[in-house]
Amino acid sequence: MVVGIIAIGNWLWVEFAVEKSNPYSYSTIGDIPTPEGFKRIDGEDHDYTKFLKSLPLKPKGAVIKYYWGGVADLQDLNYAVVDLPLLSNAEQCADVCMRLRAEYLYQVGRAKDIHFMDVQGNLLKYDGEESRESFEKYLRHVFDVANTYSLRKEMEKRDLGRIQPGDVFVYPANSSQYGHAVMVADVAEDGNGYLAVLLVEGYLPARSIHVMNNWQDPKNSPWFILDGESDEITFSAFQFSVDDLRYFPQ
Repeated sequence: MVVGIIAIGNWLWVEFAVEKSNPYSYSTIGDIPTPEGFKRIDGEDHDYTKFLKSLPLKPKGAVIKYYWGGVADLQDLNYAVVDLPLLSNAEQCADVCMRLRAEYLYQVGRAKDIHFMDVQGNLLKYDGEESRESFEKYLRHVFDVANTYSLRKEMEKRDLGRIQPGDVFVYPANSSQYGHAVMVADVAEDGNGYLAVLLVEGYLPARSIHVMNNWQDPKNSPWFILDGESDEITFSAFQFSVDDLRYFPQ
């Protein structure tokens, strides 16, 4: 009896998630409308902004899946699934942020600029090889030896008021919590100085990259409107400090 109730509950949970996922079948992140009164910013790196806005989305009803298959838990985090297959079971939150940065540099012909830091502080530079096979092999190695700690260490701090597409909110793990990282895929502003961000994340165990749902503010979801008066920022189930905003140095 109990097993049957649990099975029904899981089925209803997945069915509910399917109805919420990309409800208007947007094709890309850039197709998702901004909150009323807000307008997208180009960002300082126009090409990077364009790349992130062009990230393709799976159609309505797509659910977050584990790397090895199967429907993942925490479907409430999902507004839309990014149509980009994972490369490794180690591709989790920090790895997704590095993956998207690397994909951009690779696609615009700047493969030799790709580099990340491992947990020991060693710089892992990509040799610039143009083959997709070599590129993905490099990334899988990075995923194995980097995490939120190394990502935060290699990035530079950004003031919240200057937030840009491609920035990352990241805090490392400590004795009381797992680390987490989410990428700012899009930024919009209104005429009153308010900023709104659209976030992309991975999670653990490794699962589909997805646009984060804002269940606390369904009217504006998936956008999160930032409160410039607070030192703490809550994105769905995760709480960040304003000091957690970082950017990749050029």
